[in-house]
Amino acid sequence: MTLFLLRRCATLLGTLLLVSLVVFAVMNVLPGDPALVILGLDATPEAVAALREELGLNDPLILRYLSWIGGAVWGDFGVSFSFDLPVSVLIAERLPITLALAGMATVLTVSVALALGLFAASRHGRPGDWGIMVLSQLGIAIPAFWLGMLLILLVAVQWRLLPPGGFPGWSDPVQAIRALILPTVALALVQSAILTRVVRSSVLEVMRLDFARTARAKGLSRAAIFRRHILPNALVPIITIVGMQVANLVTGTIVIENVFSLPGLGRLVFQAISNRDLYMVQALVLLFAAVVVIANFLVDVAYALIDPRLQERLS
Repeated sequence: MTLFLLRRCATLLGTLLLVSLVVFAVMNVLPGDPALVILGLDATPEAVAALREELGLNDPLILRYLSWIGGAVWGDFGVSFSFDLPVSVLIAERLPITLALAGMATVLTVSVALALGLFAASRHGRPGDWGIMVLSQLGIAIPAFWLGMLLILLVAVQWRLLPPGGFPGWSDPVQAIRALILPTVALALVQSAILTRVVRSSVLEVMRLDFARTARAKGLSRAAIFRRHILPNALVPIITIVGMQVANLVTGTIVIENVFSLPGLGRLVFQAISNRDLYMVQALVLLFAAVVVIANFLVDVAYALIDPRLQERLS
């Protein structure tokens, strides 16, 4: 098990290093001059050249990469061109909103998917099962941003139950949570539709195995069979998909935060790309990539802990 964890940690670090190299290379070969973006199109060539020298943009790419990644290890991602503030400070200010949104969406996704998936599996072939499958297919087909705009029109504008967008700050936690409800629903429903089908398929597959039939033959109740035998054995593929869903939810905040005008990391990504804020884009892309890689790492560890077959091979 220790060797397995060490290998996964090495893979995680290697992947992050490769991602940082790709991000840095792509951002530095794109057309456009960051110095010209900062100074404006009316800037003189002398002013542009002086700023490029000040920012180190004339140094060789390899030296700039080593300087950037060395600072990133200690949380120093440089200074934002468009905000004139350290990138780490801007990320720290926006991160709580994105984490709250992704966390609430994850809880809602897993709760809805488990409830609907288990219900559909227990009613396999009946109208309840068909209805849930139709709804889940509809949820998969609807883009999250379109669902978000629909929720704004219905719930916020027409019914006036929740705010249509913006964020009042954490000084009033109740209003802060109310501002995150619609984005959470828009972000979670599409992912829960996917996970619902996975839960249903996994449970149905386990229900067909010999030990499940033996438990039914012994006269155990349906609830006891599900709780003691079916659900624990169906968790392996479900946890794998949940890990992928968490990564999708975090990266999905980029679109949803712009739809609902939330001042989180997702909106910061859009602003940084629009302003060609080199250091900001590099840091944010690396951060989102790190979330995806770490989520996959945690899935691998959870898989090893709950799957007795993998534990036997590792031992």
